[in-house]
This record gives sequence, structure tokens and C-alpha cells, in this order.
Amino acid sequence: MEIGKEIRRLREARGITQEALAEALHVTAQSVSKWERGTSMPDIQMLPQIAVYFGITIDQLFAMAPEQQMERIENRIYSQGLLEAAEVKQLEQQLAVFSEQPELAGQAHTLLAKLYNHQAEQYRMLAVKFGKEAVEKTGGDRDAISELANAWSSYIPDWNVRNHHALIEWFSDYCRRNPSNRAALMWLLDNLIDDRRLVEARQWMEKLACLDNTFRIPMYRYMIAQAAGEKEEAAACMHELESMENQEWCWAVTLGDIYTLRQEYDKAIAWYRKGQELQPSPKFTDSAVSIAHIYEILGDAPKAIEAYREQLRLLREEWGIVSGEELDEVERAIHRLQ
Repeated sequence: MEIGKEIRRLREARGITQEALAEALHVTAQSVSKWERGTSMPDIQMLPQIAVYFGITIDQLFAMAPEQQMERIENRIYSQGLLEAAEVKQLEQQLAVFSEQPELAGQAHTLLAKLYNHQAEQYRMLAVKFGKEAVEKTGGDRDAISELANAWSSYIPDWNVRNHHALIEWFSDYCRRNPSNRAALMWLLDNLIDDRRLVEARQWMEKLACLDNTFRIPMYRYMIAQAAGEKEEAAACMHELESMENQEWCWAVTLGDIYTLRQEYDKAIAWYRKGQELQPSPKFTDSAVSIAHIYEILGDAPKAIEAYREQLRLLREEWGIVSGEELDEVERAIHRLQ
């Protein structure tokens, strides 16, 4: 991160002399020359003026590698709640530059999706807040209830709204063109099963079985059998799942999810804890969050608080997060239960 070299690069890209830059910054040409040779650094109070002159951020002056800059952008997205419009625009502009470089375009577009998803989630939380207030203040007005339900991602009985037709068609086309992409196949299967398109789900599951020999195959067989009401087949798949050995940690969490949906909460909690135990560091917080939600459903506030505190510990000790919206959200959940 040599700021002198970056100043020189920016100056030459603009096609100006050291003297012209010095005049614009109200310093001597000798000062600019020393910066560019690396024999001295601009005063820290000068950095904002230099950044403004070149139309960049102060961080960009330090010539961070593109990968470092994108890591910084991702950290910025998740470091707080709703981002101000000016900051969103700045991040969009930075990512637009990276998206023009073929080797960085994929990562840049992924970060744009993360940025917009983050903003959408923050707006959704605001919609929940005002939706609850609207229901209370209107005496339960139907329109207010509808908006609150939509904001809270409520179940929607209308098939034309809740079906995943467009998503399924897109992923089906993608998987036909990229048949070895296991992650895409799994997203496709999840949505086919949710829409009860089980004949198609079985066909795609066989394609996945050609790529995968882990717990995921009996998991999907169980999900399809369960959706089809095939109780004996579902029970056989569950037995196979539970009997498996040497699986990755998410195998145990998957069993936790299945038992949660069956409302066998003690078994679910045991599998979630096993999943967290099996994880390598840094450990995700999924198991702790799931356990907290189960205890809230059961009305056991002290144990739910204990699980949320475990989530806080993981965020701090495993991920090094000491402040920001992720911690604040968990603290609010604990405060609500207390």
C-alpha cells in the first residue's frame, strides 16, 4: 500500500504535471515529487483533499488490491443496518468499476446482490416495525394486517403468489447448461419439492446422485417421500440418515431441521448441538439460533436467552465481531425476552 506510487499513477492517468497537482493542492512541486518517490508522505489532513481532487475514496489512495477492496466492501455492507443512499451509491460505483474487469466481474456482481439483499432485509425489518404499529393503531385494519404479513414473509395461501415457477424455470435451464453444479441442483430440488413438483424432483435428484454420495441423497429422498405421503419410504430414509458416519457437520444440522419440522424438539436440539460440535472453526451460528427459536416456541425464555448468548459468543470469539448490527440484533432479542 504505497500511497506515493498511487498518487503518481492517478496523476499520470489524468495527464497532469507534478507542478499542476501541487498548485491544485496548494503545496510545492517538491512535496509532490517526494511523495511519489516515497521519501515522504502527505500529511494525514491532506488525504481528504487529494481523494476529492482525484474523485476517489481515501482508502483507494492506498492502492489496496482489488480483492482487499472487495473484502472491505463486504465487511462494510454487514457492519451496520440500513446504509445511507449516498453510501450505497458509492459502493455501487466502486463495484461497477470491478465489474468491468472479466476476472473480477463475478465477485463484483455477487457483492452487488449482497448489497441489495442487505438493503432489502433492512427495509423489510422497517416494514415489520411500521406494520405492527399500523395494525395496532387501525384496530386491526385488513390492509394493515396484509402489509405486516407480507413484511414478515408470512405464508401466503394463494398458489399464484407463493409458487416458485420463475425460479424453477431459471434454475432448470441453468442446470441443463451446467449439469455438474451441485449447489444449483440443490436449490432447484428444494424449490421443486416445496412446490410439490415431485416427479421432476425425482428426476433431478438422480442427476444429483451422480455427483454426490453424501447424506444429501437420502435427505432429498426423505423430503420427496415425506411430501408424497410415502411414510415407509420416509422412515427408511431417516434410518439411513441417522446411521451414516464420517459426514460433514451440516449432516447433523440437517437432522436437526428435520426433527424441528416434526416437532420432536429434544431430538432436534441434540442434533443441532452435535452439528455445532462437529464444525471446524470459525463455527457458524446456525445451531445456536435454531435452538434459541425452539426454546422461544416452547416458551422457555431463560434457555432461549442462553442460546442467544451462545450466538453472541460465537460471533465474538469465532468471527471477531465486536460491534455492529449482527451483535445488536441478538442483543435486542435477549432484551425482548428479559
